[in-house]
Amino acid sequence: MRIFIAAGSVYVELMVRLDITRLPAIVQELGPDMAEIFSRIYSWYVEPGRLVFPDAMREWVREKYGDIETQQIVRVTNNLTGESTLFNSIRARRPVLTPRAEEVRDVQALAEKGPFANPLEETPADTFGRIDGDHWITASNIAKYDYLHAIIIAKDTNPYVIAEPQIADMISVAIRWCQNAHRTDPRAVYPFLIWNFLWRAGASIVHNHAQILLTHRLYTAPARIERVREDYWRRYGTGYYDDLFRAHTAIGLGLTYRNARVMAHLTPKKEHEVMIIAESPHDLAPALAKALDCYRNIGVQSYNAAVYMPPIDEQGHYVAWLVDRGDLRARTSDIGGMELYAETPVVSSDPFRLMEHLAAVMLP
Repeated sequence: MRIFIAAGSVYVELMVRLDITRLPAIVQELGPDMAEIFSRIYSWYVEPGRLVFPDAMREWVREKYGDIETQQIVRVTNNLTGESTLFNSIRARRPVLTPRAEEVRDVQALAEKGPFANPLEETPADTFGRIDGDHWITASNIAKYDYLHAIIIAKDTNPYVIAEPQIADMISVAIRWCQNAHRTDPRAVYPFLIWNFLWRAGASIVHNHAQILLTHRLYTAPARIERVREDYWRRYGTGYYDDLFRAHTAIGLGLTYRNARVMAHLTPKKEHEVMIIAESPHDLAPALAKALDCYRNIGVQSYNAAVYMPPIDEQGHYVAWLVDRGDLRARTSDIGGMELYAETPVVSSDPFRLMEHLAAVMLP
């Protein structure tokens, strides 16, 4: 590859095929001035994501994917705006087992199908093995978001998991996985737990599962919140989370449930967004379970959940976000240009009505 500049534009003469995994080499080929500008705006990493397949899977995987036991993960970050994107071409080939419209009625039957119903034989393991909890077991993601990325699979085929012991076990399995993953790569210290419940929330398999990632660089949203918290402390001498909860509580949108602070979020990303702040995973699990109970009561069918956790071996907050993703039978998406590019969601639910429902399940 040769790169040269003419008339203010950059032209590339292809000597080899370019792809995002070659970004470091591409930047090295730039002239010093252009490389300095590029590196001023962007930073990146390329890391291998590794997994181990059971013998029963190997032939099928090689036919469908080729050799993917090591995958190249690329993350590019805009240092100025904080925008960040992960790339893995393998994800375009992952199996999608979401239902046709006529199948939506029987979610339970759909959850009993697919590889997650038999994870030991039909899912890969991480190089350091699996974490086996009372209600959940891990598998290495076959098409990774990032280089340390696992699936947390429910042992129960009932997709509607809201009981506190199950939620507590999911969080425990996630934390134990992060500890093992950190031992394999001590640089990776930032955990991120996400739970995409059913296809409206982006799940490609109906069987209930969450996803846990560990990385050496915070993702965009938690990094932005950390900057806000630091700036807020410097400016006001008090904690951002503390004052955020006080503000919500002052207008009737906050409550405390078993040591966790729960809010019907005043600037939700979409419908019925709940924010929970806890000092420990033991305090988080009961409140998250009750919030899901509330969701069931108000007819929420699909949701996204995320948990921000402290870095490995550090104290800090456990912050959960929960948002409604709409009717499973809907033919329209619940996000559009305003959400994607204005980052100003348009929602129809009222946080005060949501707080009424949260209070009904959380307050005596």
